[in-house]
Amino acid sequence: MNDNKIAFAVIGGTGLTEIEGLEVIHREVVHTPYGEPSGQVTHGVIGETRIAFLARHGYTHTIPPHKVNYRANLWALKSLGVENIIAIAAVGGITRKMAPKTLVIPHQLIDYTYGRPHTFYEEGLTSVTHIDFSSPYTEVLRKALLKAGEEAGLDLINGATYGVTQGPRLETAAEIQRMERDGCDLVGMTAMPEAGLARELGLNYASCAVVANWAAGKSDREITMDEIGEHLSVGMARVRKLLKVLHC
Repeated sequence: MNDNKIAFAVIGGTGLTEIEGLEVIHREVVHTPYGEPSGQVTHGVIGETRIAFLARHGYTHTIPPHKVNYRANLWALKSLGVENIIAIAAVGGITRKMAPKTLVIPHQLIDYTYGRPHTFYEEGLTSVTHIDFSSPYTEVLRKALLKAGEEAGLDLINGATYGVTQGPRLETAAEIQRMERDGCDLVGMTAMPEAGLARELGLNYASCAVVANWAAGKSDREITMDEIGEHLSVGMARVRKLLKVLHC
């Protein structure tokens, strides 16, 4: 192990504000030109791997998805020498295979968000900059996650389209019907602009999505926070197993 090299950073979503088994080295406050990140960056070792960890919604889970400072979070991790980012996200399941507690490694996304600062290319430009975003998730990292899943004995779903909504409210049944017609398998609130900003910074980026509930209209039951919490508890325990054997 290279003690100074961060193998990958984990951006933790709802249900993952800490990583069990992480040997914490130190916590670091990082200031950025884009304001303050969601919190301190935790440096640590899991297994034999040096990682960094940042809780997307803050360590007390008080920042809603539309208020996350995605630019500051990504810039902070980049400034620390991070090259690989694993984004953990709690999502709703739309299509049949996306049942609660399932772990999914998405390969595509559709952005339905609005009003979020979504690019670093705004001011002081010498030319207009466009990035290739055909494949929003880095394939080599996706494969690393899938391999880690096999090693950990976890059943991961390989490939899904993640539809990103504004939040913080959950969606209507009609909105979910539209998203399914659009080709979405999952619905969540945080993949964008996070994935796009990572691409602008030249970072490798992949996601492990934890299905917390059936999306609106996909079950006869009302969506409750108790049910979401129960499913996330099981799903995030599996995520921790996955991260312990991940090699990037």
